[in-house]
Amino acid sequence: MARPRTLSILATPLAAAAAVFACSDRIAPVPDFASMSRQPSSSPTVTPQVSRTSFRFFAVSPVNDRVVWAGAAGGMFARTTDGGTTWISRQVPGAAALQFRDVHGVSEMVAYLMSAGGGSDNRIYLTEDGGDTWVLQYQATDPRSFYDCFDFWTPTRALLFGDSFDDRFTFLKLPDGDTWEDISNQSPEAQPGEAGFAASGTCIKTLAGQSAWVGTGAAAQARVLATRDGGDTWTASDDVPIEPQGTPTSGVVSIDFRDRFHGILGGGDVVASTIPQLNVARSEDGGATWRLTAPTPFPGAVYGLTYVPGRNRLTVVATGPGGSAWTTDEGNTWTLLPGITNCWAVAFASWKTGWLACGAGRIFRIDFSD
Repeated sequence: MARPRTLSILATPLAAAAAVFACSDRIAPVPDFASMSRQPSSSPTVTPQVSRTSFRFFAVSPVNDRVVWAGAAGGMFARTTDGGTTWISRQVPGAAALQFRDVHGVSEMVAYLMSAGGGSDNRIYLTEDGGDTWVLQYQATDPRSFYDCFDFWTPTRALLFGDSFDDRFTFLKLPDGDTWEDISNQSPEAQPGEAGFAASGTCIKTLAGQSAWVGTGAAAQARVLATRDGGDTWTASDDVPIEPQGTPTSGVVSIDFRDRFHGILGGGDVVASTIPQLNVARSEDGGATWRLTAPTPFPGAVYGLTYVPGRNRLTVVATGPGGSAWTTDEGNTWTLLPGITNCWAVAFASWKTGWLACGAGRIFRIDFSD
């Protein structure tokens, strides 16, 4: 979340839901969820996993249908190499106080972890031996730093996004797999207080080549920042219609693109988990303009959403503290995943199998059959 003071808000969203910010005057009438949801002929199968930890999972990164990495509180990570039959959960040495808000799995042996917090608690670790040892690749030195998310173009090329200070966002670029470079001087100008949300590791999306998009909030307007040259130059769109927005706890939380033109985003007010929100929008012009889809059938903000790659239909899965749902028509209609609540992140490596990362050490496997 935006600052150390708001980290505690995101850490306990359900408990904080009672402290809903007074922004209902900005919310347009919410359509009837039931009329917009339908039950397709073949629903996915959801299978609980045994993660061997009780710490909250914030982010999940499948390499394929068998190898999956997840990042959690308490300096913990988890990994499966057999499709979820067995998981190992371990603590990175010296990281017990850290929250691993993002993770990127490269292979069974190689993965990156990103922690978010105040100042030096913002770190990037790399393992090349399946998590037995970790190398600290980068650590913030400015006490105003707060990392939100990172994403990778290739196993060795990546871009990290963090909150703004001195009117600029934090951007780190990884060009070679080893050395992170601070390119914050190439950041677009930030609105006062503008930031990302370290909710699921999906506030940034990279696409093959040098394209990337970032969703922001915590300022007067929610925005989408876009680059076509690996972060050297940026454009900004404030045509983001989700509601609520305009408060320190609202805006774009998660963003994904299926090609250079078609994208989807989710967000809202991250502490209003019991309030229906206009929480999903999509773009057909590379993120320049956005229009609302149907809202999810669960209340509250969307913390994580993703296209399911390789499916013939425009399938998206979305999740947040208030619930989880999926759509086969890019958000025109949604179907609830019954009973799956308090999850922050969702990711797929194939059209068939994906993973939900949730509170209290819970992970769910999602399988589509057609």
